Amino acid sequence: MRLGVMGGTFDPVHIGHLVIAEEARDSFDLEKVIFIPSARPPHKGGVSFSSAEDRMEMVELAIRDNPFLEVSGIEIERKGLSFTIDTLHQLHGLYGRDSELYFITGTDAIVEIPTWKDPVELLSESRFIVATRPGYPLEELYESISLIGNGNEMIEKRIILMESPGLEVSSTSIRERISGGRPYRYLLPEAVWKYIEEKGLYA
Repeated sequence: MRLGVMGGTFDPVHIGHLVIAEEARDSFDLEKVIFIPSARPPHKGGVSFSSAEDRMEMVELAIRDNPFLEVSGIEIERKGLSFTIDTLHQLHGLYGRDSELYFITGTDAIVEIPTWKDPVELLSESRFIVATRPGYPLEELYESISLIGNGNEMIEKRIILMESPGLEVSSTSIRERISGGRPYRYLLPEAVWKYIEEKGLYA
């Protein structure tokens, strides 16, 4: 079984997340992509702007019409900080050691991988699909990965670059638009926009 894994706060989930998930699923013949909202992400100081329940609900609304996408609450249900290595171990426990995991992330996150918990083991537990934009400078990525060890060999075997449509959208920019009273409707799925409006999130 080939499974995609998308971790993050998803605060809120937006069209960029969905485009990357679908691109990875198609490009790497994944059976499905699992969205895993984090409870207390260590690299963001444990901060989230909406509740775990709201973030889970928004992801569920965003993916409900796509049978190849699903959401899991395993990190939210786990107590303490959310470490990617623990999530990968848990997924292998759920789906079997023979399952192939593909952790989908962006260039901004992957350059920090030397600071993640057990980075060498991370790369043995999962391949990493790194969504890049056409023309994105990759020097910082290569330099960062070389800090882990094995240099180019590790990049070639466990880290895969995937060009994806360049959507200039982020959860941070959406929250800023909402708090500033600026339009944001078409930056995320209609159902998620309606949920945010009804709940008054980020205002």
